[in-house]
Amino acid sequence: MLKIEIETSEFELEFNELITRIGAIFSSNPGFENAQNYIKGLLGTAERKNGWQISEYLGETSPYKMQQFIYRGEYSADGCRDILRDYVSDNIGEEDGILIPDDTGFLKKGKKSCGVKRQYTGTAGRIENCQIGVFLSYASSKGHSPIDRGLYMPEEWMNDRERLSEAGVPKSIKFQTKPQMALDMIRKATEAGVPYKWVTGDCAYGDYRGMRQWLEKNDKCYVLCVSGKETIWRESKKITVGNLLKSLHSGTSSADERWFECSCGDGSKGARIYDWMALEIESDWRPALFGEAPEGWKRVMLVRRSQTDHDDMRAHICYAPVDTTNEKLIEVAGTRWTVESCFQESKSEVGMDQYEVRSHDGWYRHITFACLAVALLTVVSNLSSVSPGFDGKTLQQHEPGAGTLDEFKKKRNLRV
Repeated sequence: MLKIEIETSEFELEFNELITRIGAIFSSNPGFENAQNYIKGLLGTAERKNGWQISEYLGETSPYKMQQFIYRGEYSADGCRDILRDYVSDNIGEEDGILIPDDTGFLKKGKKSCGVKRQYTGTAGRIENCQIGVFLSYASSKGHSPIDRGLYMPEEWMNDRERLSEAGVPKSIKFQTKPQMALDMIRKATEAGVPYKWVTGDCAYGDYRGMRQWLEKNDKCYVLCVSGKETIWRESKKITVGNLLKSLHSGTSSADERWFECSCGDGSKGARIYDWMALEIESDWRPALFGEAPEGWKRVMLVRRSQTDHDDMRAHICYAPVDTTNEKLIEVAGTRWTVESCFQESKSEVGMDQYEVRSHDGWYRHITFACLAVALLTVVSNLSSVSPGFDGKTLQQHEPGAGTLDEFKKKRNLRV
């Protein structure tokens, strides 16, 4: 989390820069003003960032304006996404940048929220009634920020046309797995000219061979975690990653394969130091289907082992130029953890998970504005001194209007 120690005027300059970009997608001044106010509300000090409390924070006499702006506003959430992606690229983009696909859960009650079902989410660490959002984040030496988002639609939803219609899901939407959604986001980012060299992610995405093949065909590097069920070709033999890890644990690997100590970046408790081993591999699928790595490139199996529990190993399949050091591969692998802090900041600081919308369009609009707010904080923090904890004081010019929504609630016998 970030505390941004800046002059108000500096924040306002950057805020105005972002808002000016957003203005291009609005056909009317009221819509443009609502977009500005919604982002201010997300960045403000309201306890929760839903329509009611954002409206109260802004001094509105009812929640209708903000609610209708999210529910039925005439503007494109994907247009906002395109601006988000360009804004991040222009401000923290680097040629050595890293794309990170991952997903997070949004716990919900009931059955009406678009895409909701009982499913596993790492957010709770168990099966819960929730929506799952798939995100693509961007990381560089200047910071990290989400640049794309998608609502995962379970198959049971896609097979229920009445339910889809009630939630306002466009007929053009087809079922996709989470990794397929992530690859579409990577393709779009590439087509949009986002500067990046690497892709990293956990095994939910690393196991998707379609993603690895696409990246290789497009001369992109990757360090992707894979599960034990994946297979590789090594010394002209096909072997599962799980069996390879077992052989390393039992000490049956060849003598030239040595563990070495290295940090993959700083965590909350300091440097994250592990033992590592890098093994040259021929391919992670049948060579006849895809062939050996082209000249000047290599495929590597990078294995991470806990220094305190040697049973705890993680494997990464890597694809990079032949002169890429092991330390660089480890650095990229460690960058994956930035997505966790990105989700944490998005939920705790700008209320990404605090929406009260059920529709397809409503989800995309709130989530995209939350991503824009996070991107703004990332850009400003790159320009300013940074220390733990963001206190949200930069936009307190909009203090809650005294008695405004309280009066509205009383008229409708709602709890104040």
